[in-house]
Amino acid sequence: MLSRIAESLFWIGRYIERAEDTARILDVQTQLLLEDATVEEEPTCRGLLSIMGLEIEPETHVDLSMVLSELAWSPTSVSSIAFALAAARESARRARETLSVPMWETINTTYRTIQSGHFHSMRTPAAFQWVRDRAALVNGTADATMTRDEGWHFLMLGRCIERVDMTSRLVATTSLSSQGGAQWTSTLRACGAYEAFLRTYRGLETERSAAEFLLLDRLFPRSVVFALNRAEQCVENLEASNQRAGFQSEAQRLLGRMRAELEYRSLADVLSDLPVEMERLQRTCAQATEAVTRRYFSASEALTWEAVGD
Repeated sequence: MLSRIAESLFWIGRYIERAEDTARILDVQTQLLLEDATVEEEPTCRGLLSIMGLEIEPETHVDLSMVLSELAWSPTSVSSIAFALAAARESARRARETLSVPMWETINTTYRTIQSGHFHSMRTPAAFQWVRDRAALVNGTADATMTRDEGWHFLMLGRCIERVDMTSRLVATTSLSSQGGAQWTSTLRACGAYEAFLRTYRGLETERSAAEFLLLDRLFPRSVVFALNRAEQCVENLEASNQRAGFQSEAQRLLGRMRAELEYRSLADVLSDLPVEMERLQRTCAQATEAVTRRYFSASEALTWEAVGD
């Protein structure tokens, strides 16, 4: 497969997942601000910006309007939904000859809503639901119309790496929150995990069990371990080698090592310093992306989260 097409499919997966996860996070947090008078607006808004890697000067006033501008509406903010969906459409245009007609039309129609300004004019709850619906439509169309070849594996690899990155950001921020159990409930809802979590733990909700579910559950598709395992499988399928020792792919080694460390260490060790562990996860995602770029996209430069500092 041409490196240009492979890279485009990889980033379609990442950008669509990024837009959906950002919409989930904003939906839950904005509802929390509007419905709970005890939640302070500025610390919550700073936490939201921090999740997405945007550090604001202490003296700068931060409110919900600024957050929505930076993370939802702005077409120039690299952390915004509008930017991610526009970038997904550009990646789709570059790989137009390999996409099915329904998939191209779904991505392109989504972008047209952003470009026309209709997305910005929606009420926030409806806008976030629209993003989630469109992401589900793009992903469902891909599932239904794409051959399970190399292109599919690149798309899934991008989706899974982005999911790990976003979930780790949420968990890290939640672990630093002073709201305790209430914040973990919001985080579970932001990941679409609340109902699955309650069924798994028979309604017994604790901070420890919530973190365990989001990080280590092998059956929930948005958990870190599940996404890492899928990403590792994608790289293995792309390699399709009979190598008997070691790994040809640095990305596979990085993803597999991170998954194994999470699964085989005691939960107490992982939870003892969640922010540090989640930062390691984010670094692994960045390193795996660089490794994928070097191996498969030799003619291209790696696309990264421009807003995230080292």
